[in-house]
Amino acid sequence: MNSAHVLKIAKDLRVLSLEELERIAKQVQERKQIVNEFTDVKYMKEQLVAMAIDLDIQTEITTINNEFSITEMDGLEKL
Repeated sequence: MNSAHVLKIAKDLRVLSLEELERIAKQVQERKQIVNEFTDVKYMKEQLVAMAIDLDIQTEITTINNEFSITEMDGLEKL
């Protein structure tokens, strides 16, 4: 069911020029992109938190660090 506001907007859209409609469409696309970017960042942060508390991943990181500890003692100074 459409609200009175939506019906009025639909009626008003009929009188806009193609150029005005394209400008509105561009603004909608820009807003959707911003929302998607925030959603992606939020999702990535959630995944990083989940990985940080995952015991299998912690074990794998420890194993990798141990394997490369010899390489870290190769005589090169840390930057």
